Amino acid sequence: MVNAVGRLHAAGQSIWLDSISRIMVVSGTLARYASELMVTGLTSNPTILGHAMAASHDYDESLRRLVADGVRDPQVLVYAAAFEDLGAAASLFRQVWEDTCGADGYVSIEVPPDLAYDAPATAALARRLHEEAGFPNLLVKIPGTPQGLVAMEETVAAGIGVNVTLLFSDVQYLQSAEAYLRALERRLDAGEDLGVPSVASVFVSRWDKAADPMLPAHLHGTLGLAMAKKAYACYRRLLSGERWAALAAAGALPQRLLWASTSVKDPGLPDSYYVANLVAPGTVDTVPEKTLLAFADHGIVGALLEADAEAAEAQVAAAATEGVDADALAGSLQRQGARAFSADWAGLVDAIGAKVAGM
Repeated sequence: MVNAVGRLHAAGQSIWLDSISRIMVVSGTLARYASELMVTGLTSNPTILGHAMAASHDYDESLRRLVADGVRDPQVLVYAAAFEDLGAAASLFRQVWEDTCGADGYVSIEVPPDLAYDAPATAALARRLHEEAGFPNLLVKIPGTPQGLVAMEETVAAGIGVNVTLLFSDVQYLQSAEAYLRALERRLDAGEDLGVPSVASVFVSRWDKAADPMLPAHLHGTLGLAMAKKAYACYRRLLSGERWAALAAAGALPQRLLWASTSVKDPGLPDSYYVANLVAPGTVDTVPEKTLLAFADHGIVGALLEADAEAAEAQVAAAATEGVDADALAGSLQRQGARAFSADWAGLVDAIGAKVAGM
């Protein structure tokens, strides 16, 4: 019997796990999610890595070995330990990557969030992480800040796959897509291979967490989906345009739209609310482990998402009448997200530094 997650796959949507940990890898849990729940990739961020590394002793042996080899920089230790897990996950998803000709089967690791506003440093570290990883199905996560998009373009132009993160609106998504297209056109002009992958991660539930306190009850849980639908309409329009057609004919991969932040923050909403309402062929939904298991257990696959910008605009307008400025909130959410990830990263690096101080 096909579970609800399998029906998402049948609808043409990829499900990636928004989680990684040593125990998940060594216990076979991740392999089981791949085989039974059709998970075909995963993402990580400073919060995820912090929960995995700093809150357990699962990484102590790896850290001791690295310290014995002379590695003392806490940031280097974090990445080295993370790559052990991500390398195992990449190996697990390698067949998916091969079978889909590079369209699926990726794992992601993020540049330090405190570089979100430093384009040269971000691009340099993205290149280094790509080289250190040593496996092809890696996406380097770069925040979609203005400076991050400069780094993203340079990184893709260098032939390195990128997961553009912390996008909150159709405008921010289109800025990411424009940077990706420019990078591919640069490679085309240089006679280089265009098969450089990318996903654009649009965050959803954080909209409602921020906006719902300002909205009447009947509008709760509507703004996040409306903003996602606006981004999806832009995505579909871009892929049907002549500019993209020319790149695709030369071998380019589409920058897939990825739904991020799809766990439910409001206890008054069903726990699979966002996953059920964001079913769209050609997209990716990255879900936390708890959300994945809940949807597999009792999720209901909703109707396929329509590229209906007018309906989405009406929902955004309804929020505007209550004083919610979506454009201003999108910028605020991006800045808040960058600050929160930066704080989580600093906390992780400090915790690892303290842990290895006596090793």
